[in-house]
Amino acid sequence: MSVHLHWFLPTGGDGRTLVDRHAYTDGGIRRDRITPVSGVRAPDVEYLAQIAKAAEQLGFEAVLTPTGTWCEDAWLTTVALTQVTERLKFLVAFRPGVISPVLAAQMAATYQRISRGRLLLNVVTGGDSTEQRRFGDHLDHDRRYARTDEFLQVVRGVWSGEPFDFRGEHYQVEGGLTALPPDPLPQIFFGGSSAAAGPVAARNVDVYLTWGEPPAQVKEKIDWIRGLAEKEGRTVRFGIRLHTISRDSSKEAWATADRLLDDLDPATVAAAQQALGKSESVGQQRMLALHGGSRDKLEIAPGLWAGVGLVRGGASTALVGSHAEVADRIEEYHALGVEHFVLSGYPHLEEAYWFGEGVRPELAARGLLPAVRSPLDAVPAANGRPASAPGGAPLLVAGGR
Repeated sequence: MSVHLHWFLPTGGDGRTLVDRHAYTDGGIRRDRITPVSGVRAPDVEYLAQIAKAAEQLGFEAVLTPTGTWCEDAWLTTVALTQVTERLKFLVAFRPGVISPVLAAQMAATYQRISRGRLLLNVVTGGDSTEQRRFGDHLDHDRRYARTDEFLQVVRGVWSGEPFDFRGEHYQVEGGLTALPPDPLPQIFFGGSSAAAGPVAARNVDVYLTWGEPPAQVKEKIDWIRGLAEKEGRTVRFGIRLHTISRDSSKEAWATADRLLDDLDPATVAAAQQALGKSESVGQQRMLALHGGSRDKLEIAPGLWAGVGLVRGGASTALVGSHAEVADRIEEYHALGVEHFVLSGYPHLEEAYWFGEGVRPELAARGLLPAVRSPLDAVPAANGRPASAPGGAPLLVAGGR
């Protein structure tokens, strides 16, 4: 089982800080309460194209694009980026509750033809009722997962190329059809930590994604989903969503993590924790429990840092250390059965180079990558200088500033 490396497209904005583009108070709607933050980059297509091209050059297989109120639309943004990349795949996140499953199946088929087979799908059921209601979705948490179950049955049904009928609680389809099914069929990624989510994954998805919990907790999830899938007569693969801070030395990496905390005053952390604490997502609550809103013990497992979660929801832990140490942590998760690693870092352009030129050669040397796809695999970072930087100039100093 090889390691598959994926990066992230920050379509909600990027920068040298953990503080988000929008404030957490009032869901970020009252913009007059936002404190201006320096170093924040708008998610314009030119900047996103830089990240996509860097990810492709560095040998990442795909990039995840998020979905939600504060992001650019994932379908439209990524299909534009297919025109400036050649091999890179796009893991497009979308919410089943705001689109017809037959239309989604048709969009995926069209996307595959436009991109020549470079679409992956990340199904986001949604763990925040306030966010869901913005899009006209008024179902509660468990019913949203029941609807996702039906949604994926319909999508796979109409991808068969034959008229497909379906009658469920949430969808009734008569003769649903994708006249030209996608080729290849996009892999479906999905995450969810609640009791309602597990059976959906077991019955429908190709890759189950978890956020970056400590290895023992990740193993529990893998065993849970694997057992449910076996009862369905299926096999599910596994992935993990993490941030990374990788440097030439462990000292440099942890210094960068500490500097990210310097931007976070107590009021900002308190506001974020209050807002995130209202989430219905079981996965989000598990993330919050890792640090409890405190800065005191943020290294929750060797090389696993929970500092991102003080102010950001969703994936909120980072692998921190030297390139070899980060590779060790990836190898540890891989030994548990994790195949797909969906990674990110702040800022996403610079951190892609730190990881791609530092950690990726380590993984290749250990025989964990499927093939040498990046010309930089055999060129380790040296003296803090990314190998591809013009004239050997560093893209990012050790401090991350």
